[in-house]
This record gives sequence, C-alpha cells and structure tokens, in this order.
Amino acid sequence: MTEKRVTTPLTAETVRSLKAGDRVFITGIIYTGRDAAHKRLTDLLKAGQPLPVDLRGQIIYYVGPAPAKPGQAIGSAGPTTSYRMDPYTPAMLEYGLKGMIGKGMRNREARDAMVKCGAVYFAAVGGAGALIAKTIKKARVVAYEDLGAEAIYEFTVEDFPCIVVNDVYGNDLYEEGVKQYQRA
Repeated sequence: MTEKRVTTPLTAETVRSLKAGDRVFITGIIYTGRDAAHKRLTDLLKAGQPLPVDLRGQIIYYVGPAPAKPGQAIGSAGPTTSYRMDPYTPAMLEYGLKGMIGKGMRNREARDAMVKCGAVYFAAVGGAGALIAKTIKKARVVAYEDLGAEAIYEFTVEDFPCIVVNDVYGNDLYEEGVKQYQRA
C-alpha cells in the first residue's frame, strides 16, 4: 500500500498503476452523480444519444453535496453508498468512465466491468463530508439542475483523499481486509 497523487482525466496507464489499498490524492476535475443522474445517463447511452458532459477518462463522485456557505465552493460533500449505482456501472465504464468514488462494496457485475474496461473504484471516508469539501476549490452544475443536490456537478479538486478499493486486476480491499483479519 502506497501513497499516490493523480491528476484527471485518468489515463489507462494511471489506472493500471493503482492497486487496492493505495491511498490516493486526486487533483483536477471530477464529476458528481447519483442514482437519478446515472439512470438518465445510461438511458441516453442506450438510445445512442450524446451525454450532457463527456465522462470518458473521468471520475464520478457519488455525492449529493450540501449548499455552499458564504466563502465556500460547496457545503459538506461526503460519499453516498455506491451499490445503488451498480446497475448503471457496466454501461458507464463501457462508455469510457475510468473512476468512481463512493463508499461501500460493489457487486460482482460492477467489479467485473472494472477489470474488463480498465477502471478503478475509490472509497472516500463516510462522515468526513465537511473535511472532504475543503479539497473542492470550485463547483458548478453542468447537467440536470432539476435534480437539485443530485445534479451533475463539476468539481475542481486539490488533493482529494481516497483509497483504492477495486483495481483493474480484480483485487478488492474489503475482501482482502476480511481475509487478513481471519488469519490474525
């Protein structure tokens, strides 16, 4: 397990360099999206329509941020549970999405799609939304404003902290952690 710094958009080489357990600090642009936005995006993909934002090589953060207070780019921005996006994950990865940030485990289909498409899943610390928000320097809605906090935002981040849970090699940090505990 090592500490790494990456910038977006993610390249295939960068994604291959990340291993389950790596602590990662992301700088650049990341996008947000939750259930309703993912449904709309995958419906567009199924219909052969363009997406409202090009997510190829990008990272989606599963978050519904709180409104910004004066002098802040955004309010609290903690991760949401990722399994709710699992039904949409294979289509998003086939489109070219390279990273996802959330909390909790992913299902087998989503993990297999990460290996097949060369993508990575990061976990952000639940309950640390106010601290995470300090790494978000700019925030603007880029699609689906009608969804409120669940709209798609573009975040400019600096040293956004997360941990690789699922890598392109099929490793799963949660499963590895359980195995290590059972051996102890």
